[in-house]
Amino acid sequence: MDTDALRWFQLVADGYTVTEVSDVFGVSQPGVSRALARLEAEVGTPLLHRQGRVLRMTHAGTAFKRHVDTLVNSLDDGLAAVSELVDPESGVVTLAFPLSLGSWLVPSLVGAFRREHPRVHIALERTVVGEHGRASTQLSTRRADLELTAHRVAGQGIAWQRVLVEPLVLAVGLGHRLAGRDRVALAEVADEPFVMRAAPSGMREQVRDLCRGAGFEPDISVEAADLPTIHGFVAAGFGVAVVPAQGLPTPTTFARTRLVPLTDPEAHREVGLAWVEGRPLLPSAVTFRRFVLASGEHPAG
Repeated sequence: MDTDALRWFQLVADGYTVTEVSDVFGVSQPGVSRALARLEAEVGTPLLHRQGRVLRMTHAGTAFKRHVDTLVNSLDDGLAAVSELVDPESGVVTLAFPLSLGSWLVPSLVGAFRREHPRVHIALERTVVGEHGRASTQLSTRRADLELTAHRVAGQGIAWQRVLVEPLVLAVGLGHRLAGRDRVALAEVADEPFVMRAAPSGMREQVRDLCRGAGFEPDISVEAADLPTIHGFVAAGFGVAVVPAQGLPTPTTFARTRLVPLTDPEAHREVGLAWVEGRPLLPSAVTFRRFVLASGEHPAG
């Protein structure tokens, strides 16, 4: 079948007029009409019928279009893949990442990469919260090429490599008794209420493990879905929180809270890059993976 005719059928089925299609593709209106007629002859039944000045799909056209959309989209993906093989400095890389890395690490890495590879587009996907230690839904279903993670991940066919170690710090209100300290042990806040990530959350489980390692079970006063909300409740005096440093040198003031380094030896998390082993990646994705892993303990800033 003529692929141009399939594309023209898509557009007409989506509400474009034959005149508009001919203008977009730079062909004559009779040429578009003849191509659509040939397509109907090949299919063996009318796909379009005229309703006033507009062409509408028949029942057969509606059934056919679903498959045409899939076919044309796959064809475009294939053409893009070939184009990228010819020119690896173009293409699209889909990167999944958790919200807690989105304010500092992801912009830093993508910005540094784009300075070296300006024609590669990085498509960003926020990860769906899942079981701690597992890859995201995006990576598992191959919707994403690569995933930045805030913890080690494992699973059948999943490869993971550490990029850096991020400190976990204590967030307290600006008027808190520990706000002026250079460092603090988690046991020093054993009797205070905690603002904690809501389940399911790998960070929540790690903070609870840290507290147990310090000899106490945290008294959770508020549960929040994201870090900005956690900082907000800490600033409002609802309790203290253990949060990632997010690339900030500490101690420092951030989001109306004071971030104080923790002396507990396990107060850190591993940030890494995950991908599906054996899954062919286009050259631009391979280049981005190599760039991220080469960043190591010193992400570009």
